[in-house]
Amino acid sequence: MTGGAPGRDGGSVRPVTALAFATLGFVALAIFGLGMTSLVTGEEVIATPGLGPIPGATGMVLAILAFAGGLWASIRRAGVTDASPADALAGTGSSRAREDRAVSGARHPSFWGAAWTTAACFVAYIGGVWFGAVASGAALGVAGGVAGRLATSWFGLAIAASAFVCAWAGIALVRTRVHRPRWPWEDEFDE
Repeated sequence: MTGGAPGRDGGSVRPVTALAFATLGFVALAIFGLGMTSLVTGEEVIATPGLGPIPGATGMVLAILAFAGGLWASIRRAGVTDASPADALAGTGSSRAREDRAVSGARHPSFWGAAWTTAACFVAYIGGVWFGAVASGAALGVAGGVAGRLATSWFGLAIAASAFVCAWAGIALVRTRVHRPRWPWEDEFDE
């Protein structure tokens, strides 16, 4: 968490930091989700023999890029105020009043960004697996079968759920205005 005043940077966490944490969380949760789904169902993620690791790696890289791009599109303008330039230059009133106006006019990212990011990740993962299978030398029908199986199985749901949870968390990191926890004796105004 950054130590700035709430409202100046859109929340407790700056958008770039939230993007980094959420993207790393997505990578970890997606890999965990695919592994656990494979363990529970007793199936391989890509069960077609002879394809190798290229389709899965391509799908995962494109899903990560889609996640980062979708989340960044949702949170990049967090904390930017809608105040006019005349209000910014006037500087009238106390600093507390200016900060209150900045907080009230600050933009908050919408949680709908999590839904769009999830859709982008899902499509990028399925498309990346298809493209990777074609690049590995598989026929178009085989590549389509692999991509279709992933899209309609628990593996596709694992990717989508991971993207939704992490995108929601990334948006919440930027939107939420909280301060670090403090013990009662840390309050400088308490006597």
